Amino acid sequence: MIRGLHHNAYRCRDSEETRQFYEDFLGLPLSGSLQIGETKSGRETQTLHTFYGMDDGSYLAFFEAPDMPFEFKNQHDYDLHIALEVSPEDLIMMFEKGKDAGIHTRGVSNHGFVDSIYFRDPNGYVIELTAKREGHDMAMDPATNGARTILDGWSANKVSSNS
Repeated sequence: MIRGLHHNAYRCRDSEETRQFYEDFLGLPLSGSLQIGETKSGRETQTLHTFYGMDDGSYLAFFEAPDMPFEFKNQHDYDLHIALEVSPEDLIMMFEKGKDAGIHTRGVSNHGFVDSIYFRDPNGYVIELTAKREGHDMAMDPATNGARTILDGWSANKVSSNS
């Protein structure tokens, strides 16, 4: 039924500032822009919806909606992060590119099945670039990785510790 991800959408402070990061720095082409003057419920708005294309045909999208309040804050990695896959060679290249551009760059972090680096976009979102390591597919295979058993144990321990 579900074929894949078409897009994830987030709010942004400024569409051009966001474009500079996603298109100029990360290399994701601006693939679409929609000006929205009225919501589907009939409310007037002045909103811009932009889409940045990825090689698999999916998109990252942003809404600049100055007429709607939104509290931008630096997100903790555990609260929200956007992880994008790159090759191991591109991971190292982007790490250096981030450092050279003066962008706060963290990593390289070895997570066992992937290596990752981290940036913050102009809106405070954490952007993770990740490269698969050998054994990635086995580590992500629920038939062999015990994902359900781990989740069930976590849930049982959480319930008993909250009692």
